[in-house]
Amino acid sequence: MGLHLSQIAEADELLSNDPLALLIGMVLDQQIPLERAFAAPYELSQRLGKSLDAAELAGFDPDVLAAVFSRQPALHRFPGSMARRVQAMCRLIVDEYDSDAANVWRTAADGPELLRRVCALPGFGQQKAKIFTALLGKQVGVTPPGWQAVSAPFGEDGSFRSIADIIDTVTRDKVRDYKKQMKAAAKASVR
Repeated sequence: MGLHLSQIAEADELLSNDPLALLIGMVLDQQIPLERAFAAPYELSQRLGKSLDAAELAGFDPDVLAAVFSRQPALHRFPGSMARRVQAMCRLIVDEYDSDAANVWRTAADGPELLRRVCALPGFGQQKAKIFTALLGKQVGVTPPGWQAVSAPFGEDGSFRSIADIIDTVTRDKVRDYKKQMKAAAKASVR
């Protein structure tokens, strides 16, 4: 089963087949619509005219990479800072994971180690790391022992809390509804 996060066939195919693209999409998934964030790796590969490569992105001149991210339409609301964050993540993948993004999860012995590795990536806080771990478990087949516990509550079966639960437009809308309810509840509790 392929991923359906961008809702664009070519972009979702890239996310499904390229671990680096998936990580880049996850880094960009903040302060912009999720479809735009997860379409951006495909657009980045089109702008570069080639497949995404961690070593190449890590070695890019930062100003040139920022210009690639900034070209209209920009890949993110904050293209310069996101280009730096993606580049920092790629450097870590080169240094720690032999330039292979899938090694972040492929070689993790268990769920706690997987979560620690994802948390260590630039642009991943605790919640985002839990969501990504849940996505790996629910949709990518990465299920080391303990993955569901460390990704709680996002790894829960039958929930519609995050991108880990999006498999089509119906589930995307359920996740959006859940997030709206959580924001409304948080706002109401402040009053």
